[in-house]
Amino acid sequence: MNYELFKSIHNLSGHSYALDNLMVFITNKAIYIFALALLILWIFGSKSMKRAVLYAGGTGVLALIVNVLIAYIYFEPRPFVTHDIQTLIPHAADSSFPSDHSTGAFTIAIAMWFRYKKIGIPLFILALLTGFSRIWAGLHYPFDVVGSLIVAIVVSYVIVKLSRLFDPIVNWIISIYDSIFDRSSRSNKSSRT
Repeated sequence: MNYELFKSIHNLSGHSYALDNLMVFITNKAIYIFALALLILWIFGSKSMKRAVLYAGGTGVLALIVNVLIAYIYFEPRPFVTHDIQTLIPHAADSSFPSDHSTGAFTIAIAMWFRYKKIGIPLFILALLTGFSRIWAGLHYPFDVVGSLIVAIVVSYVIVKLSRLFDPIVNWIISIYDSIFDRSSRSNKSSRT
């Protein structure tokens, strides 16, 4: 069933240059879009938004560590290793399950959704496109992406439930950032007068 689903999605590739390029762009660059979004939200956001950004980024890193542990326990060959298919981009023949790109994208989106739904929803849509693009490009099976979603949900939920433990660290990081940039903005103002 996993391979049949994979074929139904991956077989859509190779028919439209524009769609293939879009999927390659998403599969290669979505992680940078997530990073840029978090950076913008950090720079221009309130203290509450900065907390959400730190939690989203930290939860994403933790979810990727979980992926590494899963890959040590269970190795799933990538579709292009097991089957005679053409990928849209080259990739190492490492473990396919779960998808790291999808896990990172889903985790950031879900972690942000727990704190700011209006931001989490568009990020989740981009995460869905990221997972879909990984299948389209021939790099992952659909269950790899579903596995990524499950990892993202579980890790995000656990971190939300344990956030009281992490709040002091998060607040400390924000206070250091604020003290550095408050000082520099004060010194800029005093040098102008």
